[in-house]
Amino acid sequence: MGIVTIKEKSGIPKYKQIVASIEDAIINGTIKKGDKLPSLNSIKNQHSLSRDTVLTAFNELKTRGIIQSIVGKGYYVNSVDIDINQKVFLLFDEFNSFKEDLYNAFLTGMGKNVQVDIFFHHFNYDVFNKLINDNVGDYSHYIIMPANLKETENIIDRLPKNKVYILDQTHKELLKYPSIHQNFKKDIYQGLESGLDKIKKYEKVILLYSKSRQPKGLLDGFNLFCTHHNIKNEVIDTLNDRVLSDKELYIILDDKNLIRIIKAIKEKHLILAKDIGIISYNDTLLKEIVEGGITTISTNFNLMGQRLAEMILKNEFAQVENPNSLILRKSL
Repeated sequence: MGIVTIKEKSGIPKYKQIVASIEDAIINGTIKKGDKLPSLNSIKNQHSLSRDTVLTAFNELKTRGIIQSIVGKGYYVNSVDIDINQKVFLLFDEFNSFKEDLYNAFLTGMGKNVQVDIFFHHFNYDVFNKLINDNVGDYSHYIIMPANLKETENIIDRLPKNKVYILDQTHKELLKYPSIHQNFKKDIYQGLESGLDKIKKYEKVILLYSKSRQPKGLLDGFNLFCTHHNIKNEVIDTLNDRVLSDKELYIILDDKNLIRIIKAIKEKHLILAKDIGIISYNDTLLKEIVEGGITTISTNFNLMGQRLAEMILKNEFAQVENPNSLILRKSL
């Protein structure tokens, strides 16, 4: 199957000629999606090339998503969209509305001719490990959201170092990689401090915190704020069997529990802000309008996505702390 043409004195690197030959074969219909390509050795022998030259060409096509390798079988055409010049692996912890904002802003920032494949580990170390292992070498860039999983550096180290970007949470073990992240301890402390006058009207501040899913920095920043300002506080991990009391302020870090506490307030005929206060984490369009507006402490997820795209397109190494602020609404 002679689909590869090499010209000795063309001035174009030979691996680039292999890439162009395969692209031309796709365009003219000689090979189609699912077809098997000639082996590395057959191209090497036919054109008196080094194996590394052929492998470089195949790896470029692979990271663009045009071909894929199947262990023990060879290389196959995976996509006939040859205009794709970057293929991005994006690993989120979970999907929600504010991460959708981040994702859409990132896609817009990356522009055309980019394929972004999104995966989710759901705070499961084994899933995290498998998703990365299964995709080593298949992408031009890897964007990893390690969340609060421990010892992820050993897994991430299997990826090409110059292709990895860390998103949202980072750890000291991952400082060798570029990142755009939140400083959770500082952000919650400063957010609460900027609303201190309103917070002091409540007798007790309760943080609903899940150790398995949420950044430890949030807990540390909350405790520091309450200590510095001598605020009576409590940390709980569930709203189940919780009896709401007047003059309590709840800091809710996830949207499901936000809905649960609003429902509980209504069932007890309490008045939001007057009897029970709420501060939610991570702003969404819905929180602008629910119950006249829910106060949030939030980073700018659109800016995070835009800045991430800019870093990749410019091949920039930076560790960027995304800005965060308190957005005051009627729930406080």
